[in-house]
Amino acid sequence: MKPFRLLLTLFSLLCLLSAAGQIRLEGWNAPKIAPRLHDGLWPAQWITAPDAGGDYDVCHFRKSFSLERLPGHFLVHVSADNRYKLFVNGRLVSLGPALGDVYNWNFETVDLAPYLVPGRNVLAVVVWHFGEKRPLAQMTFGSLGFLLQGNTPAEDVVNTDTSWRCLRNTAYAPCEEPVLGYYAAGACEQVDASRYPWGWEQPSCDDSAWVAAEPLQPGAMKGAADYPGRQLVPTPIQPMEYRPIGAPRLRRVAGVAGIGDAGTLTFPIVVAAQTQAELLLDYRVLHTGYPTLRFRGGKDAEIEIGYAESLFDRAETGAKGHRDSVAGKLFVGYADWIVADGGAGRSYTPLWWRTWRYVRLRVAAGREPLVIEGLEASSSMYPFVRESAFEAPEWKEAGRILRTGWRTARLCANETYMDCPYYEQLQYFGDTRIQALISLYNTRNDEMVRQALEQGRRSLSADGITMSRYPSSLHQFIPSFSLWWICAGHDYWRYRGDESYLASLLPAYRSVLAWFETFLNPDGSLGRIPYWFFVDWSGTHYGEPVRERDGHSSIQDLHFLLALEAAADMEAAFGSAAWAAHYREIAASVRAGFAERYWDAGRGLFADTPSRQSFSQHANVLALLARIVEGEEAAALFDRMADDPSLIPCTIYFRYYLHQAMKIAGRGDQFIRRLDFWRDQLNLGLSTWAEQPEPSRSDCHAWGASPNIEVYRILLGIDSDAPGFRKIRIAPALGSLHEASGSIPHPQGQVSVAYERTDGGPLKARISIPDGTTGVFIWNGREYPLAEGEQTIVAR
Repeated sequence: MKPFRLLLTLFSLLCLLSAAGQIRLEGWNAPKIAPRLHDGLWPAQWITAPDAGGDYDVCHFRKSFSLERLPGHFLVHVSADNRYKLFVNGRLVSLGPALGDVYNWNFETVDLAPYLVPGRNVLAVVVWHFGEKRPLAQMTFGSLGFLLQGNTPAEDVVNTDTSWRCLRNTAYAPCEEPVLGYYAAGACEQVDASRYPWGWEQPSCDDSAWVAAEPLQPGAMKGAADYPGRQLVPTPIQPMEYRPIGAPRLRRVAGVAGIGDAGTLTFPIVVAAQTQAELLLDYRVLHTGYPTLRFRGGKDAEIEIGYAESLFDRAETGAKGHRDSVAGKLFVGYADWIVADGGAGRSYTPLWWRTWRYVRLRVAAGREPLVIEGLEASSSMYPFVRESAFEAPEWKEAGRILRTGWRTARLCANETYMDCPYYEQLQYFGDTRIQALISLYNTRNDEMVRQALEQGRRSLSADGITMSRYPSSLHQFIPSFSLWWICAGHDYWRYRGDESYLASLLPAYRSVLAWFETFLNPDGSLGRIPYWFFVDWSGTHYGEPVRERDGHSSIQDLHFLLALEAAADMEAAFGSAAWAAHYREIAASVRAGFAERYWDAGRGLFADTPSRQSFSQHANVLALLARIVEGEEAAALFDRMADDPSLIPCTIYFRYYLHQAMKIAGRGDQFIRRLDFWRDQLNLGLSTWAEQPEPSRSDCHAWGASPNIEVYRILLGIDSDAPGFRKIRIAPALGSLHEASGSIPHPQGQVSVAYERTDGGPLKARISIPDGTTGVFIWNGREYPLAEGEQTIVAR
């Protein structure tokens, strides 16, 4: 290793250790936390139930207290391992904690005052720890625990300690119905209603037979205690949004008299004794949230609530066909089970949220009829608010594409961004780069973007790269995603600035790039990168690129080059000039030999490997993004590769990069006609974008929602031209459209455009950019300066 590189590597490690030791008090409610809780041990104890500690536990905790008068505020800080639901006087007021890890264990800050009454009040909590059956995204310190801490001494009356009473709920057991494809979202539930403590959350519940909670250890903010435990940090994001979901449509029914096969579902529904019944319900579009089934009677009846994104034509192939069709199709999906106890007023809601378009209710009634009194549902999503707009009268499908993309992005964002809500619920950093840009182009909310960047840093392995996904209790490495994570930070810088925060990530970026440098050959190429170098769901082996035996790959090299240059930009602006120079030196080395290694003059394309036996769109797309060729050569390269059927094609995920390459090559006018993947999915009745071309495992993958970026960035042409969006570049690519308008949120206001033109005539552009910004408008190669405020440009 060269002395300079050794010095930089040692400096990077020292900076990384320093950054890891810094504790930033951030979070949605962080300013409300009393100073007394910042340092030292909390008065409240983590508590558990004396008989908990198995591999699968559900416990209830209760605390009664009295108030002479109602306070203006009554703040408490709440957390649990794994999860909790907090009720105050019978009303659900908080769910959590938001996903994190043991070294960054989230707690929610909740104001209980609106739910309190003069006199006696009751806090009631359900806490569950699903052990090995928990979702892969759920971290744990190892056993069930609950913590509630009053913010000031006035609220210490409710602190968790031995005054809390508890009961282990033995009604629950895991339920694992098979699904098709890789699944990581945790087990569903089996509930024996005869063993369930009905009414446990109500003030009237008699808890005299419950036992005193068992203390574990005091709560403490991250870094404030010298013992191992959950390091508490304020939850950095807002609470989830919960909204009622409309009634489903009945699509199939058997075993219930007097109900037709189609139409609106009406209650009550009576399943006769000794009868098996089945109802297939269609909610029309995909949802994430909590269903609630209300029932009575039917002692020993078995009730199954099954959930599916779609039905299957053939389960063995994964073929689903049109998503609206149910005739002759199979239901395959996970399910919750309840065994009725014969009581009245029963209500079941799963502890964790579910994903579904179709719900199958199955009942096997025993000696008594079962009455289903109702089925309601509420959605659960991160509370994004869309503040973008688009209109193009000639492009009739635009609204459908944008609505479908927005629904996909919403359903793939709960407490973190997620690859998919049904199968995994894991935050993959390759997916997250696209999801973050959707947030930045359509909302004013940066919380999820910052959290994703921060969780990438927290996932760093001892070797130096990030995990592919995080939070995750199972390590997995996709080195290409570590590089896209660096590029996601660069995106955040371009569109929102926030240099002070991004500077804290630079040591982690250095760590990732230093790991890649260990595979760097003297000629500037990379050797074989270990682990799973996923690129796209196409290629030769499980989404990996074609590589030579020694590892040579143009796709590997170009990923590395793009991340090097993104890191160099950030280092030069708010980091180390030495590191910026170092990365630019390596990037120049990669560039210098790239064409000689991979260019095939006969085909006019970049090959996947030096042997020139394999060609893909991916290699050429990345070469355009890296500006290996520019100007007319770039346009010609795009034209050659975009419609060549012999190339390994980009599927829906990598179309994000293909569209960006199209823009760089000056072919943005082709954007609308290159949305066939999305049109195909609409024609199949999908309400969210699928993971890949048919047959697709997941029907909801937000990496497919990139048109919700590119309609604004390519077609309307609105882009950042300086860090923090301080300068604005507007270069529309209208294709055949004569009229289009829209707007996106900007850190300092709104960017709005409206275009009108006639065939052969000039373009009239009405543009408004926020105060304090400048910009440039580009049309047919000519630039027009933009000033803050509104302006009209007539361009030919």
